[in-house]
Amino acid sequence: MSGTAAKIAALRASLAKAELEDPETHARVSLGYDKVDACLHGGLRRGALHEIFAEGGHEAAATGFAVACSFRVAADKRVLWVRQDFPAIEFGDLAATGLLELGLDPARLLLVRLADAADVLRAASDALSCAALGAVVIEISSDPKILDMVASRRLTLASARRGVTAFLLRFNAKPQLSTAETRWRVRAARSPDKEENWGSPVFETELVRNRHGRAGRWIMEWSCDDGLFQKPCGKGAEDTGAVVSAPCDRSIAATKEAVGDAKAVRRIAS
Repeated sequence: MSGTAAKIAALRASLAKAELEDPETHARVSLGYDKVDACLHGGLRRGALHEIFAEGGHEAAATGFAVACSFRVAADKRVLWVRQDFPAIEFGDLAATGLLELGLDPARLLLVRLADAADVLRAASDALSCAALGAVVIEISSDPKILDMVASRRLTLASARRGVTAFLLRFNAKPQLSTAETRWRVRAARSPDKEENWGSPVFETELVRNRHGRAGRWIMEWSCDDGLFQKPCGKGAEDTGAVVSAPCDRSIAATKEAVGDAKAVRRIAS
């Protein structure tokens, strides 16, 4: 058995022991778009780790997608956003006005900025043990060595224990082997033709990993009034739907080929 295969086998055993192999261990939250929810067996699973990768130059879109997903999963609880100092300067900071434009209450978001990735992961692990939180967004740029499969496993187990959902938001990063429930690649999509309501953002999303189902690609519009995703109207709103199965033991090479390199340049600040 190769070293990678041995690691995967040990990882699956530890997840099974923690009762994480059961997709119904924690409730699922609908995103609002029927096709996406069907692929996710009802929606995003609470108490799990979800990865969101921004395509280069689309960091703002990935941030908006992470905000929308975390607020939906958190329901009436608060969301903690943990990030490094430097990426806030490079990619732009979060703004209360941006949350308001998305129809979200800024008072529900707690922001923590720390010096490096090690501090971010440490704070996120501690936060995931707080049942008063509904979700924790962990924003890390580049590929720090400390963010390996062991760190991913720790986040997954910590999230499962208290049912606090973790979202790992990555900029300028390459996907690696992890224990994430889902992995998304996000970029901004064009608004439908003749659409005057430019306040409703449209995302081109690709689910490249799904531990309990198929992958797929969808164009989704965020409804600021309803607080959910929906299919945009007009031209350019087509999507390919669910396309392939995504086994949880996919090799690193295959994962990289499916996701590609996300070389971020900048994110437009709200």
